[in-house]
Amino acid sequence: MPFFSGRCLSGAKLIGKTAIVTGCNTGIGKETALDFYKRGAKVIMACRSLERAEEAKTYIEKACNNLSDTGKLVIMKCDLSSLKSVRECAQEILDTEPQINILVNNAGVMMCPKGETEDGFEIQFGTNHLAHFLLTMMLLPRIRNSTPARIVTVSSKAHTRYGINLEDPNYKNRSYSPAEAYSQSKLANVLFSRELATKLKEHNIDGIHTYCLHPGVIKTELGRHLNESLFWGAQVIIGTVLRPFMKTPELGAQTTIYCAVDEKCADETGLYYSDCVVTKPSKSGLNDEHAKKLWDLSVDLVGLGDFNPFTAQDPGLKK
Repeated sequence: MPFFSGRCLSGAKLIGKTAIVTGCNTGIGKETALDFYKRGAKVIMACRSLERAEEAKTYIEKACNNLSDTGKLVIMKCDLSSLKSVRECAQEILDTEPQINILVNNAGVMMCPKGETEDGFEIQFGTNHLAHFLLTMMLLPRIRNSTPARIVTVSSKAHTRYGINLEDPNYKNRSYSPAEAYSQSKLANVLFSRELATKLKEHNIDGIHTYCLHPGVIKTELGRHLNESLFWGAQVIIGTVLRPFMKTPELGAQTTIYCAVDEKCADETGLYYSDCVVTKPSKSGLNDEHAKKLWDLSVDLVGLGDFNPFTAQDPGLKK
């Protein structure tokens, strides 16, 4: 257990609010969904595995069965390795949910062996960044009509270790490094959140705040690919070395929860957090030129075309 771990101490309630959390069938995502549910929110559990999401839903409901004013849990299929699945999930949300007050881009993969998403993107860049970029863009017209609203993206301190190659983000023309690719995807999260805040301001959109964060080193399933991408036994060895510094999933979720609900950061936007306080990202994470280039590249890669989420009309609920 680390010597210090920030905690969200806010007692804010979310009754009547709707929150979306990707990848919340396990780890810090599940703890985030649990917290929002306790606060009274309707929580959309956007997960790849419906079976595991059902298990998490049952766990959360049982853990809270003696509490009053709890919310509601709704499961939706969202496979971030498929832009088709992301679009279908976003459309289902737009068809059925009148408001979106909190969006938590939580799901991710780490240190994977070389591979590609369904759409041909490097697996970590595609899953951790591009899928969440598309999901956020598709939902933004509804979020604009649900203010005050917050968009929270889970990054990692690993974003500081390498840069981002905007000429070859998908490793088509360079040798592949699982650690470098993970770092690049997490840096993309930081740049995305920063540029989103900038673009909201440029379009004079008030009431939507963006946050990016490092949750800490957590005891979760995120390191399940280490044996394949590094060497056999790496998962056990690295886990043993880092164990004294590891957080439980509950503690690991605290900064996400803080950014999503705490009153103290309600007027902050485009910043980076660790242990529930603002901290500086890497120098690369403050590069506004790269942030703009990444944004334009992401628009092209996910196929947004002429769709402008900052001006597009909310499509309304499906009748």
